[in-house]
Amino acid sequence: MASYDVIIIGSGPGGYVCAIRCAQLGLKTAVVEGRETLGGTCLNVGCIPSKALLHATHMLHEAEHNFTEMGLKGKSPSVDWTQMMAYKDKTIGQNTQGIEYLFKKNKIDWLKGWGSIPEAGKVKVGNDTHEAKHIIIASGSDVASLPGVEIDEDTVVSSTGALSLKKPPKKLVVIGAGIIGLELGSVYQRLGAEVTVIEYLDAITPGMDGEVQKGFQKLLKKQGMTFVMGAAVQGVETLKTKAKVTYKLRKDDSEHVLDADTVLVATGRKPYTDGLGLESLGVEMTDRGQVKTDANFATNVPGVYAIGDAITGPMLAHKAEDDGMALAETLAGQAGHVDYNLVPGVIYTHPEVANVGQTEEQLKEAGRAYKVGKFSFMGNGRAKANFAGDGFVKILADKETDRILGCHIIGPAAGDLIHEVCVAMEFGAAAEDLARTSHAHPTYSEAVREAALACGDGPIHS
Repeated sequence: MASYDVIIIGSGPGGYVCAIRCAQLGLKTAVVEGRETLGGTCLNVGCIPSKALLHATHMLHEAEHNFTEMGLKGKSPSVDWTQMMAYKDKTIGQNTQGIEYLFKKNKIDWLKGWGSIPEAGKVKVGNDTHEAKHIIIASGSDVASLPGVEIDEDTVVSSTGALSLKKPPKKLVVIGAGIIGLELGSVYQRLGAEVTVIEYLDAITPGMDGEVQKGFQKLLKKQGMTFVMGAAVQGVETLKTKAKVTYKLRKDDSEHVLDADTVLVATGRKPYTDGLGLESLGVEMTDRGQVKTDANFATNVPGVYAIGDAITGPMLAHKAEDDGMALAETLAGQAGHVDYNLVPGVIYTHPEVANVGQTEEQLKEAGRAYKVGKFSFMGNGRAKANFAGDGFVKILADKETDRILGCHIIGPAAGDLIHEVCVAMEFGAAAEDLARTSHAHPTYSEAVREAALACGDGPIHS
């Protein structure tokens, strides 16, 4: 029986980052993982492979729509789907092997197999039982489906199946207008699919700033996506090579049917804690199936902790990483903390969408006096040169103190641009602080400065 300071169950972004930080801080650490490769959903069937396909299809879009104008002439490339899948798989392999290297470098043991917690202080993997002072549940999340919709990963697919289709569909129906549905929908739309998105609510990307929701949907429609809003999916019937999706419009209860080659179920995710033995261990859960933890990620069972998608908070890889680092530091006797208000969200379509902090709707609901600074990418020289003038930067600041309360971006490299605002908010900066900071020209980041200037006397280039 091996003995450790820390055993982490799950090697996704939360688990592996927590393990590395624990090891750096001198704790003897092991990670339990039942997959053949490390990295969890994110690296194997989530963030990384989807970004590979988003990048490849964006390059195709550029070749088809913008190359000629730049004087790059010749036939547009044809799609070799087998090769595109090979590129995606190679990208996954490079990343998962990188984590294996980091485990060896930091002397972290990989306990191969599926883990359970028979009692506090013990983790069972296969026939072996290991001891640990601290056990961390980093088991991540799984796809949440709908009643009447059976996922077969062939015709009716989750995000996992959508990343490994035999060929791009001619007609794709996406159930759910959240991040995953819109990213994967845009991949296949660029590959020539007719994409229809069905959403139960009246706005896409639930929880995002209302102005962003409207502007983003308008851009996706312009790209060729069709949206059916306020619709409740009743069921999916799978035929030999097709599927029929039945839905009801909430406004009048009318029933409609859509044909599809492939149906992508993108209705969110749920914590994955099956087989861990949490019930018999007496670990308290929330009514949403999450592991209940305190401010230091501790459960009600001494020595058992949980992080990432298994607990409350946004189901994002980087949130799980932050949880893991904060918990590792706490276990090593340091102070660990995560401010969930400063965890950015990103949608990797083109243009990208990113946000941090409060939305206008949240500020209005709280009765907070605020001001808005906005700047369109059409006023940004670099964006215009790169056929990326769609979208805007919107900064929300306190009306009295000018402190930045939130930022919402639709535009080129939005997922990278958002971070200067995250850092500014971490330090309690005012919009004027951003406005007075020199930004290189010509860069996309100038749009962030212009939005900050718009919170004061006004932007320069608008």
